[in-house]
Amino acid sequence: MKRIFDKYAYGDGPRAGCWWDATVSTSARPTFKQSARTDVAIIGGGFTGLSAALHLARSGVSVTLIEAEHVGWGASGRNGGFCCLGGGIADDAVLDRRFGVAGRIDFRRTELAAIGAVEGIIDATGLKVDRHSVGETSLAHRSKDFLALRRHADTIAENYGVEYELHIADELSGMGMAGPFHGGLSIRAGFGLNPRKYLLGLAQEAEKAGALIYERSGVAELTSHVDGWQLRINGHKLRADQVILATNGYSSEDLPPWLAGRYMPGQSNVLVTRPMSHEELEAAGWTSTQMAYDTRNLLHYFRLMPDGRFLFGMRGGLFTGASAEAHAAKKIRSHFEEMFPAWRGIETTHSWSGMVCLSRDLLPFVGRIPQANGLWTGMCYHGNGVAMGSYSGMLLSQLVQGKSPDILYPEAMRVPLRKFELGRWRRVVMPAAYAAFMLADR
Repeated sequence: MKRIFDKYAYGDGPRAGCWWDATVSTSARPTFKQSARTDVAIIGGGFTGLSAALHLARSGVSVTLIEAEHVGWGASGRNGGFCCLGGGIADDAVLDRRFGVAGRIDFRRTELAAIGAVEGIIDATGLKVDRHSVGETSLAHRSKDFLALRRHADTIAENYGVEYELHIADELSGMGMAGPFHGGLSIRAGFGLNPRKYLLGLAQEAEKAGALIYERSGVAELTSHVDGWQLRINGHKLRADQVILATNGYSSEDLPPWLAGRYMPGQSNVLVTRPMSHEELEAAGWTSTQMAYDTRNLLHYFRLMPDGRFLFGMRGGLFTGASAEAHAAKKIRSHFEEMFPAWRGIETTHSWSGMVCLSRDLLPFVGRIPQANGLWTGMCYHGNGVAMGSYSGMLLSQLVQGKSPDILYPEAMRVPLRKFELGRWRRVVMPAAYAAFMLADR
């Protein structure tokens, strides 16, 4: 497999300190050990793959999910657990220009529908996912960013049709959200959850419905066949009428070759503190369990979890390797202490990283891979895969059955991924791009 980061990025090193792994106990699923046939094969055991497996199995389709490591091993099992609006980062002006006002609203309403899809799964199955927070709050890190939030607030009713509230800086302390912020905007859409508990719940529900899930079963080869597709796994063959590729930021350049140069993995780092007492929380002025993030391009995202631990994440890692991972852990800790100086003495108990996935057009793609009948994908959620990844799996479950989706499927998500200008060398632009973002964030 050809990948654009070095081997370390795809090993256990970056996820070794993941807090979510400590919150659940799991038993290993079987490996793929004998040749078989299935209606639909799914490659990847994250939000998209598991959601597709669940909904396909419930429709009576024979489905086999293949995961190279274990369910939730990739970004789905090590993200911040923000089930929120997002999935693309193209702004309204770009959406209007490319798809018209109606197309823009369709995409924005799909973001909202994606949150509802996750909520529906949780409520219908009774999954215990440590859910909290009523929506999300964006916090201005500069005074001019609060003016931008005011302008953004004017679009919320049209785009999403949900309640929102602007907060001037002086109000934030009374809300338990004190910090170096110049105001905020709360939108009543979304919630926080434990992504590992949600993922394992999805897997268990999919298996109950009849899906087969194999772990430690990497796909070595994917080839078209006279009656569909053939996957080579652990020296055995799996034949399928249709294949869903659900590997997102952990995709390769040659599985299938069409993907080469069409996606950009980017690192995101997370730390979690020890549980804090009420007095320690009050010392920093942050007692709210609201999901929050700041207005930087290379944003920080954070939330107080139900057990009193504080989760703090940030974008911006560029290099991989043990020393780079250690450097990133120190960097995120310094940003955490700068934002919350009262917590300088609060220990970090867990720290890890994972890959988000970007597209050239800054929009997700869900659909059939061009010139590859029966080969589908859903990917590029730009760091917001809890909701949009789950929703994309639902969409794919209908598309592979030849159905016209009965849920929103906006034009903005139907456009196949374009190649980045430098193809396999596209990572070389990232340091300059990140430097420009950091300069713009000052």
